[in-house]
Amino acid sequence: MLGIMTNLADFIHQSYVAPRRVRILAAHVAPLLPEKARVLDVGCGAGEVSQAILGLRPDLHLEGAEVLLRGKPLIKVSAYDGRRLPFANKSFDAVLFVDVLHHTDDPAQLLREAGRVAAKCVVIKDHTAEGLFAFATLRFPDWVGNARHGVALPYNYWRRSQWTQELQQAHLFPVVWNTRLGLYPWPASALFDRTLHFVTQLTVE
Repeated sequence: MLGIMTNLADFIHQSYVAPRRVRILAAHVAPLLPEKARVLDVGCGAGEVSQAILGLRPDLHLEGAEVLLRGKPLIKVSAYDGRRLPFANKSFDAVLFVDVLHHTDDPAQLLREAGRVAAKCVVIKDHTAEGLFAFATLRFPDWVGNARHGVALPYNYWRRSQWTQELQQAHLFPVVWNTRLGLYPWPASALFDRTLHFVTQLTVE
């Protein structure tokens, strides 16, 4: 029975949830990237979100950095070790993380790396573990979307107060902080959206 439920959840995710997520995330992220920017998408997977962003913002140049290289990516992708980005200081205008930092053992290290590599801004889509059963609620879709790809699942979710502290220590300061993303349709949105997701644009100092 568990196997059937797992396969059903995976089918729903791949056929409906994932394409919707890519489209909505691209719509939120695209306006936050500087004009004609060179953007590094860290943890880009196969580059689906980057490709969708380029469909909205053809003025941008996007390339990726990934620990787990998958098949033929949709954008240029460089391998990295999950801790240090193999690029020179200020070599990109912007660095992008889309649901990546909670998969790492040391998100603060990658925030510092983003601040080193980005000349203008860092854009992050991630989670805030606030509210009733927040950790449990976040873990389920995270597992469904990533376990089969071999993605690390430390479930390293931060509360908003910890985000504020770690961003300040990395010298990254929010200009935009949006928690109304609408990633899930009703009634799933009542459980999985709430204030569990955010997109932020951060200046680099």
